[in-house]
Amino acid sequence: MSADLFPGASGAAEPERVVMITSSYPRFPGDTVGTFLEPIAHGVAARGHEVHVVLPWHPRLARPSREGNVHFHPFRYAPLARLNVFGYAGALKADVHLRVAAIAAAPLALVAAWRTARRVARDIRATVIHAHWVIPCGAVGAAMAGTRPLVVSLHGSDVFVAERHAVIGAAARAAFRRAGWVTACSDDLRQRAVALGAPADRIETVPYGVDAARFRPDPAARAQRRSQLGIRPDQPLLFTAGRLVRKKGFEYLIDAMADVAARWPDATLVIGGGGDLDTELRARARDRSVANRVIFTGVLNQHDVAAWLAAADVAVVPSVRDDAGNVDGLPNVVMEALASGTPLVATTAGGIGAVARDGETALLVAERDPAALARAIGALLDSPPLCAGIGNAARQAVLDLHSWAHVAERFEHAYRQAGCRARHLLDAEGAQSGQ
Repeated sequence: MSADLFPGASGAAEPERVVMITSSYPRFPGDTVGTFLEPIAHGVAARGHEVHVVLPWHPRLARPSREGNVHFHPFRYAPLARLNVFGYAGALKADVHLRVAAIAAAPLALVAAWRTARRVARDIRATVIHAHWVIPCGAVGAAMAGTRPLVVSLHGSDVFVAERHAVIGAAARAAFRRAGWVTACSDDLRQRAVALGAPADRIETVPYGVDAARFRPDPAARAQRRSQLGIRPDQPLLFTAGRLVRKKGFEYLIDAMADVAARWPDATLVIGGGGDLDTELRARARDRSVANRVIFTGVLNQHDVAAWLAAADVAVVPSVRDDAGNVDGLPNVVMEALASGTPLVATTAGGIGAVARDGETALLVAERDPAALARAIGALLDSPPLCAGIGNAARQAVLDLHSWAHVAERFEHAYRQAGCRARHLLDAEGAQSGQ
């Protein structure tokens, strides 16, 4: 990862030795799984800390043992490669139901994660444990941290699962009690975590950052992608990306595309991503008579997402709180679209409204409303000045407020808060034992 993401970040006053426990991480450069974990790890390291990432082994994992000051410690937990189904966004079917295979693998994986994290913490004399997703990694961190400070970071699906399963919820509450500090990627997620049992006085919202060097206006990429599709420079092109699951709301965008195509018959929608709803969404496009106007690319790497955003006239993020209650904390593509300067139409689901300002850096509409999506898309296609104004304001806001360097500084603050609490508890225990 480029050091350009973290200018002037080195030289932290009190370097930490961080064990970062995660169930997901980009398995190779450009992977779209757990993309925010990589800049978090490298951002913390760029501030002068030593970061050791404990993560599940995966057949596609292609990371060296070390990248600068970020070290990797994959743990194996299954005797056969095909049984390694734990983590990497594979636990939920359509992001709603726990997969049987993941449930079966969980005990082995949790024990292996606990043993590896404990060994790494001992070997490097860790000063802080940072667990991503309260379930499962927060529970692992709580079990192995000992007297070390523990920070738990929430990303969305962990709280959703804990809200719906009593045993998992109890494990999450135990991890919250042990944590010295908790972070959530959106206010919605923070509030739900507090309702679940997270300490209201030890939790804060830390939205994701974005790589504004990768996601940027790029005329060459715009021309290349449009040529690839065989469409004119002035032909309307819409883009969205994400796993094909309910909470992404892609079915409502496909419905909206029927209205858009009625006015702009040559408009094209590109949907990047793969998932359990692939067949259903393709059928929906046929049913709405827009199959010839909707292109499913399959899973894209980060380079491709950046290129498609640069090529698009409008980016659309139709996220919803699905029928099971699951919702993204903050979809990566929101920040990526803002950084790209591509005018964004989105809903206010989850944490989107906290980073996208309606009428200033995006046009925001109600969830599950294809007509509202179509009207907002149409307003942008009708007005190049509006497109330019919103796109420019969005990119400037990202540059000012949402760099990964700033996010890393917030996590450094979380480590210090957790450290203060750990020292306070040790002092209290010492005073009590001395009575």
